[in-house]
Amino acid sequence: MIRVVLADDQFVVRAGFRVILELAGDIEVVGEASDGPTAVALARRVNPDVVCMEVRMPGGNGLAATREIVTRGVVTGAPPESSPAVLVVTTFDLDEYVFGALEAGASGFILKDTEPDDLVDAVRRLANGYGLVDQAVTRRVIAEFARRRPAHPTGTGAAQQLTARETDIVRLLAQGLSNAEIAKELVIETSTVKSHLGRAMTKIGVRDRLQTVVWAYRNGMHTAPQSTGIDGLRPK
Repeated sequence: MIRVVLADDQFVVRAGFRVILELAGDIEVVGEASDGPTAVALARRVNPDVVCMEVRMPGGNGLAATREIVTRGVVTGAPPESSPAVLVVTTFDLDEYVFGALEAGASGFILKDTEPDDLVDAVRRLANGYGLVDQAVTRRVIAEFARRRPAHPTGTGAAQQLTARETDIVRLLAQGLSNAEIAKELVIETSTVKSHLGRAMTKIGVRDRLQTVVWAYRNGMHTAPQSTGIDGLRPK
């Protein structure tokens, strides 16, 4: 059962999300919060798999809450995947808050007016370690992220720990290639791509594919996203 915490200042929104998620059968809403500080405390207490976070909340910054929730494992010395994944729920597809949330460590975002099935799918993907960006704005948001956030190395030491093969795979992932496309490009098996990518993620201290892409952009390990293929954040 996937455990979820809902953080939104609007009761109606939380109630609607609860109904949608719990109807899925494999998702349980284990808590609700109406502001950032409450969301952080709740996440620490109930240890959910995913936190659905509205970043625009009065009485508490959702970006700060996202950062605290995501970095909990780092502070305690635990691996990144031990912290809940944060799914940012927003009303604006290219809001500056979205970019701040990605930098804070969110595993993805989805628009508030998304279809119920897409919300359920997003929660499942994050619970299984796959970051995502709402498919309607995926290409634009990654391209805009690159434009607004010029490369500024934040993990040089980690980058030096990557093998040549791991570096190639991270770079191709940041270009938007799927595992299968990376395998074809490097003439290796898809399972080998998964293994190398998993080791690379551990070395650079990220929990999912989306944060791997964010790390690559921060450290200049990317080329400009193509007009197609950024949906390669898909695991297959």
